[in-house]
Amino acid sequence: MKVYEGKLQAKGYRIGIILSRFNQFISGRLLEGALEALKKLGAEETDIEVYKVPGSFEIPFLAKKLAKKKEVDGILCLGILIRGDTPHFDFLSAEVTKGLAQVALEDGVPISYGILTVETIEQGIERAGTKAGNKGYDAAFALVEMLNLIKEAQLD
Repeated sequence: MKVYEGKLQAKGYRIGIILSRFNQFISGRLLEGALEALKKLGAEETDIEVYKVPGSFEIPFLAKKLAKKKEVDGILCLGILIRGDTPHFDFLSAEVTKGLAQVALEDGVPISYGILTVETIEQGIERAGTKAGNKGYDAAFALVEMLNLIKEAQLD
């Protein structure tokens, strides 16, 4: 039996990060975590590009544009959706998630989902670097692992 598992080495990979500016006080912390993780994994600063979009809804559109250009090896998507008093949260979270899954499947570019979907601002803060760790950091690790798994298993 042969088992394939991605290594945690980012050196040589070109990473595109798409960051939602909405709720910047939380999404900015997700970006800090992601950049810290990529640096820890050996990524060169010159191999990382950050694209800031207005909100989470715009992330799949830009991910599609980046994937089609074939100038990045993987895409890391960061943002936060906080439930409010209207169904807006439910529509956005579902469409953003479906949109990113569709881009990954259609264009063959690994996409890591670092978009928080939380009930309260406090939960978002917890997941952006306090009690629950930093999900931007975690999403960067997941992306690098997938990039290396694809390479190791010769699936590209």
